Amino acid sequence: MAAGNVALQLQESLLKEALMLSKSEGVELNQFINVAVAEKISALRTVEYLRERAARADIPAAREILKRAGLGHEPPPEDRLD
Repeated sequence: MAAGNVALQLQESLLKEALMLSKSEGVELNQFINVAVAEKISALRTVEYLRERAARADIPAAREILKRAGLGHEPPPEDRLD
């Protein structure tokens, strides 16, 4: 896998925190930053994916399905809410 170099300027407080956390995790700062960027990308793509799915949703059909959910299958006593 090819790697790219980026000159990164962090605020001093962010750098100190990142260094402290990477040390506590037992990883190099570079690896810590790579994981942080990957997590952020994943979060943003998840939001995008959920928005796309929500736009295609058929709410009335989903409500009909939910009305039928559990009919004839009462929860066991230990799963009931009082």
